[in-house]
Amino acid sequence: MPHGRPLCGPASDHHSPARTYTARTGLRHSAGYAALRRACQQRRVKPQQIRQRPAVRGQPVERQRRVPRHPAATVKCRPQARASSPAAATSPYTGAPLADLPVSTPGDVEDAFARARAAQVGWAATTVADRKRIMLRFHDLVLQRQEEALDLMQAESGKTRRDAFLEVSDIAITARYYARSARRLLSPKRRKGAIPVLTHTTELHHPKGVVTVISPWNYPLSMAAGDALPALMAGNAVVQKPDTQTALTALWALDLMREAGLPADVWQMVVGRGSSIGDALMAGGDYMMFTGSTASGRRIARDAGERLIGASLELGGKNAMVVLADADIEKAAAGAVGACFPSAGQLCVSIERLYVADEIHDAFVTAFVERTRAMRLGAAYDFSMDMGSLTTPSQLETASSHVDDAVAKGATVLAGGKARPDLGPLFYEPTILADVTPDMTLFDRETFGPVVSIYRYRSVDEAVAMANATPYGLNGSVWGRNGAEARKVAGRLHVGTVTVNEAFAAAWGSIDAPMDGMGDSGLGRRHGADGLLKYTEAQTVAHQRLQGFTPPRGVKYEQWARILTRAFKTLRALGVR
Repeated sequence: MPHGRPLCGPASDHHSPARTYTARTGLRHSAGYAALRRACQQRRVKPQQIRQRPAVRGQPVERQRRVPRHPAATVKCRPQARASSPAAATSPYTGAPLADLPVSTPGDVEDAFARARAAQVGWAATTVADRKRIMLRFHDLVLQRQEEALDLMQAESGKTRRDAFLEVSDIAITARYYARSARRLLSPKRRKGAIPVLTHTTELHHPKGVVTVISPWNYPLSMAAGDALPALMAGNAVVQKPDTQTALTALWALDLMREAGLPADVWQMVVGRGSSIGDALMAGGDYMMFTGSTASGRRIARDAGERLIGASLELGGKNAMVVLADADIEKAAAGAVGACFPSAGQLCVSIERLYVADEIHDAFVTAFVERTRAMRLGAAYDFSMDMGSLTTPSQLETASSHVDDAVAKGATVLAGGKARPDLGPLFYEPTILADVTPDMTLFDRETFGPVVSIYRYRSVDEAVAMANATPYGLNGSVWGRNGAEARKVAGRLHVGTVTVNEAFAAAWGSIDAPMDGMGDSGLGRRHGADGLLKYTEAQTVAHQRLQGFTPPRGVKYEQWARILTRAFKTLRALGVR
């Protein structure tokens, strides 16, 4: 096998007690995880058999937890990387090592682009029908083997199984939509010609070539596969850098796509820090798809501009939910829990600001606080928990420092407000704050954690003004019994997507419509026609027949100009576009 080539070897269930490369994965299993798993089975330690308490109140409840296979054991393919010092991924639930992943060098990235570019020529020549068959097989495999994905996502990100299942659902929807929409979106389209009847105009779409995808750790399946699938359906190859912490989930998706029939070199994975391989990722691609921070997005936009290539950027957000005076209080309170705390608030479209009508403010706060305090917080490889762990120590530090800063400056903690090391190293309670003022860090900065601030408003105009008082513009939510009025308010929010009487899934799951942000929340759109066509180059082919815009032989320009002027007036009168 050529050096550095993605490795897909035979299956093996061998678990070495040492940190050694397995024949199957090229990834190093962790001795710490293996020992932890054996101890769980022998009931000496209980990382998944947690004495779990609700976030604020309730009695400890001991639960029997299923311990999954070692995460690396479900992944066949490895990143494109020569022998190098590996990068470690650790379990947010326990702090135990999960796997050591080979780290790619700039040279590895260049090699990945070279192979992807060579493979893309053949891939682009395949019919859309052939790509559709592969994509639908991938769809079926994701659903059939979802337990593997759920275990991987939980092990790598610390989220609940409920939140992990939303990613499985998302990828199934995305794969099915683009498999069945690509032919319509990519087929040649007749366009109005310059001169009716005489100009035959066609719009074509060609793949960009090789697309660079940089995906984050917070939604490792949705963000990794979700952005690659439409690029592949459009006939592109993809070189992708998933975050190291959650690279196993991305590699699992690559496994399934190859099993479904995708040629091996069409989708490549590399792993490493942006400071090391970021320049190579930018230099090699014909288009950049990035999800991450606004600061990083600005640098990528600048570099893409220097290269004159396109870029789609989903960046930060400080999303607002507006609860109107006629809202059903109990439904809105339940919706707020679902909007603020999915994946421990580590979701680009989660809500961090709540604006509640003065008439129902107190009743809503009571209901919201009660539901938040009753949330089940803990680690479990089943569907029993309401909220899981934060993913990285830096996210725990951010959530803690934002809350501590706010409290020190006068904010009131209505629920939560502290870390829970008794449950695991990165657990933090779902937190509601009141009396938040502009001098507090979290007033206008994204926390990206399970923290929400709640505010009172006295008019809808005031609510809209407060919701829009941010440079971000990613997502919003509006709650009210009068759907028509709620939709009017939604249309006034300066954000890319708004859900009415739902947390976020209604807009995100409406994949036939575009999604992404305005302002500091990014450029471009995913989903819908834009989500595929952005990965293509549009081309216009216009065939002029018989007479064009130059005068026929023997006719002077002045006379021809008068003839065309009369023709334009006639077309205007007839309503011709």
